[in-house]
Amino acid sequence: MTLKPRTEALTPRKPRTLLTVKEVAALDACSEKTVRRAIAAGLLEVVRIGPGGRLLRIDPAAHAAYRAAHGQ
Repeated sequence: MTLKPRTEALTPRKPRTLLTVKEVAALDACSEKTVRRAIAAGLLEVVRIGPGGRLLRIDPAAHAAYRAAHGQ
């Protein structure tokens, strides 16, 4: 039996570009508090990073989905 090499593990990945709460607020022309409310309500998906998961980052695809769902 011949095994194929796993090339996907060997190819370098492009780092994910994540947005901050401040950047999303600027893109949506709203306050950071409004963005945080959307996150707390579960309307905007976030990635928690850093020690204890305190830092919030938003994937651009999640932001686009939020904007599409909420007519912005």
